[in-house]
Amino acid sequence: MTGVKTVLVVEDELKISRLMRDYLEGAGFAVIEASDGQAAISLVRSQRPDMIVLDLGLPGMDGLDVTRRIRETSSVPIIMVTARVEETDRIVGLELGADDYLTKPFSPKELVARVRAVLRRADSTLGGGELIRAGEVTLDIPKRRVTVRGEAVELTATEFDLLLTLARHPGRIYTRAQLLDGVHGVSFESYERSVDAHIKNIRRKIERDPRNPELVLTVYGVGYRFTDA
Repeated sequence: MTGVKTVLVVEDELKISRLMRDYLEGAGFAVIEASDGQAAISLVRSQRPDMIVLDLGLPGMDGLDVTRRIRETSSVPIIMVTARVEETDRIVGLELGADDYLTKPFSPKELVARVRAVLRRADSTLGGGELIRAGEVTLDIPKRRVTVRGEAVELTATEFDLLLTLARHPGRIYTRAQLLDGVHGVSFESYERSVDAHIKNIRRKIERDPRNPELVLTVYGVGYRFTDA
């Protein structure tokens, strides 16, 4: 990463917001804060932060609605923070386009590590060649752009890296843990379900018919592979 990155913390509990701000500033990030969804959306438009740490349990417009609104106009990385125990809430958030999530209570050091990891993915050129062409998909690695059948497709940082991992080796079968390892640098067993949510998003954006995918294929009981047809 180059330069000072700005993180928008969206959290209505003052103590938690201050704790996140202190740790992120201590790690070298600039921090701006919002305590509700409307303020967060306004700051995304006016300040253009490099990353958003977003609590799901906001008053009024909750974090899922905020994510939905932000994703209408921006692919800025989002880490959700939730005290909700239902896995479906986290999966819905990921399907709306969030890049990662943390469950309360969490370690502030883990928060910093997650922010750094997602920003590295967003900034990384990843090496291994300028362009990857796999069937109808072209990935421009330095620019982190994807075109499918000649049309530009907007992916989040996590979606891009998952698709890149698969498209580098068409036909190779990846387990969810292997895909997480490629994205996060370490596999988190408890987050393996999140891969399914990201794959669902990728298919919605690149497949002619997401319900009958031709590019990103499921290998039942194992994981996923990119078509080698």
